[in-house]
Amino acid sequence: MSQRHTQVSEQVINEGCPVTEVLDHVAGKWSIGILVAAALGPVRFTELERGIEGISRRMLTLNLRKLERDGLLIRTVYPTVPPKVEYSLTPMAQELHAHLTGLVDWAQRHRTAIAAARAVYDAAPGR
Repeated sequence: MSQRHTQVSEQVINEGCPVTEVLDHVAGKWSIGILVAAALGPVRFTELERGIEGISRRMLTLNLRKLERDGLLIRTVYPTVPPKVEYSLTPMAQELHAHLTGLVDWAQRHRTAIAAARAVYDAAPGR
């Protein structure tokens, strides 16, 4: 392999991996629910826990930290007893929310057609 080709491959790997990692973070089942819930304004941990069906406390905590680390959530701690913590979207996450809303709308519009296609595929001989 030539030196030039090696440099191109390294560049693709270095640029592609972060993109894949970010997409894995924001496209996850729990991340989408958190971003959608936080889009309505500052939201507290317990509100997220109650509003996102099936999420455990641990999974919620891990995803909140991940989204905060990625710059998508702002965590605000108020100096009260007990401490009050709220989460809100950053401007970058607000932009992402607009795209997620489109994706959710698309999924709702096409869910019947997708279910029908799955039924046809599953009923085909040899499957």
